[in-house]
Amino acid sequence: MKSFNRSLPLLILLFFLPVSCGYHNPYVYTGPEVSVYITTWKNKTNELRLDNMVYQSLVKWYQKSNHITIKKGQEGADLILAGEILSIDIPSLSYGVNNITTEVKVRLNVRYILKNLKTGKVLVEVPGQSFSESYLINTSIAITKDNEYKALERIIDDLSEKIYMKTLNELQHP
Repeated sequence: MKSFNRSLPLLILLFFLPVSCGYHNPYVYTGPEVSVYITTWKNKTNELRLDNMVYQSLVKWYQKSNHITIKKGQEGADLILAGEILSIDIPSLSYGVNNITTEVKVRLNVRYILKNLKTGKVLVEVPGQSFSESYLINTSIAITKDNEYKALERIIDDLSEKIYMKTLNELQHP
């Protein structure tokens, strides 16, 4: 009985702590059910599979909330997200011995729109946005390509997170 009396204040604290802290995960939408049709983005670059990387990343972000479902087609969807990969640029950043490039910054330019299909209202429209990430050049072409791929993954994840957060903002504050 003594051990129960000693642990009672701790139990009460553990019970009220989650209720009183006011923490809210900003990455999770808990409002009414919403369905989103994410189109495959038009890829105007010569970088193959870039459109697929964007699509997969967007789906991953939207699946963070149980109240948002991804539709395979426009039919029955509440929202549509469409976009376009406008360009990819890889200018040199820094040089080493003998003016050999040692670091490069990849820059991805995109545009996108999020529209409510029921009302026709445009919720988010970004006519142009640029994302960039640096990566190192290596004497091995394979390592350099791997570094470039990882930089593109970080860019696309950042892009997807921004779009997802803008969507949540629009859904929570119409």
